[in-house]
Amino acid sequence: MSSRRTALQSLAGAALAPGILRARRTPGDKPNLLFLWTDQQRAGTFAAYGNTRFHVPNMNRLAAESVIFDRCYVTQPVCTPSRSSIITGYWPHTNGCVHNNIRLSPERKALPELLEDSSYRTGYFGKWHLGDEVFPQHGFEEWAAIEDGIYQSFYSEGRDKNARSAYHHFLLRLGYQPDTPKGFSRGFAAKLPVEHSKPSFLAQEASRFILKNRAEPWLLYVNFLEPHTPFSSSLNDLHSEQEARLDENFEKIPEGGDCRWYDALRRRYHTSRSEGLDYRTPAGFQRAARNYAGLCSLVDQALGRILWSLEASGQAENTIVVYTSDHGEMMGAHGLLYKQVMYEEAIHVPLLLRAPFRNQKPMRVAQPVSHIDTIPTMLELLGRKDRIGQQGESMVPILTGKRKPSEVFLEWTNDGKADGAGPNARTVTTPDGWKLVLHDSGKSMLFHRPSDPQELHNLYGRPEHARKQKELTAQIESWQKRNNDTMPLPEA
Repeated sequence: MSSRRTALQSLAGAALAPGILRARRTPGDKPNLLFLWTDQQRAGTFAAYGNTRFHVPNMNRLAAESVIFDRCYVTQPVCTPSRSSIITGYWPHTNGCVHNNIRLSPERKALPELLEDSSYRTGYFGKWHLGDEVFPQHGFEEWAAIEDGIYQSFYSEGRDKNARSAYHHFLLRLGYQPDTPKGFSRGFAAKLPVEHSKPSFLAQEASRFILKNRAEPWLLYVNFLEPHTPFSSSLNDLHSEQEARLDENFEKIPEGGDCRWYDALRRRYHTSRSEGLDYRTPAGFQRAARNYAGLCSLVDQALGRILWSLEASGQAENTIVVYTSDHGEMMGAHGLLYKQVMYEEAIHVPLLLRAPFRNQKPMRVAQPVSHIDTIPTMLELLGRKDRIGQQGESMVPILTGKRKPSEVFLEWTNDGKADGAGPNARTVTTPDGWKLVLHDSGKSMLFHRPSDPQELHNLYGRPEHARKQKELTAQIESWQKRNNDTMPLPEA
């Protein structure tokens, strides 16, 4: 017991230690919410999604205690648009965040504002990427930002351009000196030891928040930058090539081809050296894959510390825990890197839900779900179903078999203001595994994933699938009408 208490003191501060092992609130009180999410983590990075090779014991343990959504999809596979939907419950084309670095309108409410319950203590720690990066907003009382650099260019008028993130000041206290005029670069942070990394800093801050507020209901969002680029950390060599092997569809372009823009992205990646990695050869991708696995492990150690603090606070049984990511990562699949495309590796993300106070047993959900449903789900679990009014719907009825499987939709919107954003796209994926991607210019894509899980056969335009293509196009058109989406579609 003493060693456990000592470790917790180092995590959260000695002043909090005397009462941390005694619950101050009991199950049945207002539940807490711990919303944990990463940036650029594809689904296949831990055991629940088929990967038993990555060293991520805490992700695996959390999954074993949770509802696992096998097929969770983002609303748009890039940071700001996806985050806008997770935070507000509205599609990017509705809330206005259709590409990166758009400020989330004050009129679009986040969960603390929607809940309207002043008894809750609220915190947002980590990457925000929805404007005014380092400033508390949208009902979050405590704020611990980790990003500086380019984000300062997008502060609102009147904001202090010299303001820096909490992580910046953390590094200053440790004696580090900024490597750029705007502060510490991501490349600088990637070279630091584990205990000074961004995930470790977030674990420290989250643990402090949880233990400090153990006598009150609270909402806490923790967003890790990792495993987003730069693909580098002190754990680069933790995984072997076999443990972090490349996908079966590495460098494979589907029979039938894909969008011209995707091909342009391929050419860009295959002629580049980025952040110390050479993507002109398979060896460069393999090195990136090992580093990416190390970043997942870096997040995992921070996750373990946060969950340990939650347990020590006595509130684990009364806390909703969510784990997901804002989008995935291609890592050489189909010859592509990063996100921005409608292949599975970029749009399919993990989603875990643990809610012990509901007596919710671990289970798997096979039907597809969307991040658009996140806010309605949280509101219902927090006992405020009356406040649900977003474009998604709660996933809670799925857990009781009261919500039938339905299609999931995704979007990609080019408003002409983002450089190199490619064509507009609308996508539908069905419970039985069909996926149609319609581009307003360039080739569209149709896949039958049960027979083609690697998406190597583009069936779009084939006469034998004309009926299915027309049916799925009609489903997208119907979704557009319901959600006031005016993007023109190609003829089926």
